[in-house]
Amino acid sequence: MAFRAGHARGTYARPSEHSTNWLTIGNGRQIFNHMVESNSDRLDAVFRALADPTRRAMVRSLSRQPRSVGELAEPFEISLAAASKHIKVLEGAGIVQREVQGRTHVCRLDARPLHAGMEWMRHYEQFWNQRLDALETLLRTEDRENAARRAPSRKPAPAKPSRPPRSKR
Repeated sequence: MAFRAGHARGTYARPSEHSTNWLTIGNGRQIFNHMVESNSDRLDAVFRALADPTRRAMVRSLSRQPRSVGELAEPFEISLAAASKHIKVLEGAGIVQREVQGRTHVCRLDARPLHAGMEWMRHYEQFWNQRLDALETLLRTEDRENAARRAPSRKPAPAKPSRPPRSKR
């Protein structure tokens, strides 16, 4: 099938400069990778939850031991309602599990979702380390070449014509 602008059946129009919708071929069906989208949504939720310094401090506190909502709110001088909103974001990302014990809500850290974030960052750490190593190699090569061009030539100095010694009179 040829690429033609239009909407007739069997033709594919490129909707925008940055869209990949035109790559999907089928009878009006879209291809959707649920695994990738699901993992992406979970990873987005983890990073969104960790984007706030208050929530990061709560996670740090929970890494030592389970805490009540009041204990999590105390260092920040925020209301229980505000702390609860932060905790709901952490729960939505799967980082915190809340258990109700009577009137007390006890929160526990579940670090498993953090592992996905670490794996994602580890991939890009390797990516950037490779790029930086290549840059370092390039810069060192350029430095050596520049130093070689600037170095005085090591040719022997031209010999002075020798004169016979003067005789003393």
